[in-house]
Amino acid sequence: MSKTKAVKILILLLILSATALFALRQRKPRPPGLGESAPDFTLPALNQGSLSLHDFKGQVVLVNFWATWCPPCIEEAPSLEKFAELMRTRGVIVIGVSVDQDKSALETFAAAHHLSFPIARDPGQSVAGRYGTFKFPETYIVGADGQVAEKVIGGVDWEDPRIIAFIQDLIRKGEGHGV
Repeated sequence: MSKTKAVKILILLLILSATALFALRQRKPRPPGLGESAPDFTLPALNQGSLSLHDFKGQVVLVNFWATWCPPCIEEAPSLEKFAELMRTRGVIVIGVSVDQDKSALETFAAAHHLSFPIARDPGQSVAGRYGTFKFPETYIVGADGQVAEKVIGGVDWEDPRIIAFIQDLIRKGEGHGV
């Protein structure tokens, strides 16, 4: 093999390697599917401090991605608050993850709608992106085992008896596994 041909092959291999490395680095992580571990996160809390999913290990958690400028989110807020109040006594946690840029608009909204569940701020949508959220509201229901039990895209009535029964079943499964 001639020296010129060997150099051309080496350059071609370097270009292919660099292209493959670039493509792999640009690939975003795949969002969690049902039965897979929910990605942990720590975000600033609306009021103070921070909220981390791992702080609620062993509990059923609803992670609700939303925004104050989203009509279905606004419509869903009252039933989500009632659900949070009802299920709190059963050990279920609702975490609202707001993608709002404007913190004061979020504070005003939370106060006006009497939202009592913890609210985290994700204005850069870094956590929403890791979950694959593209449409708001979007909710991940995480079982006591830390696995995604359900994904709900769009606004729903959280007081629907079918949802309550589904969550109660998750609570029972969590108790049965000693989590």
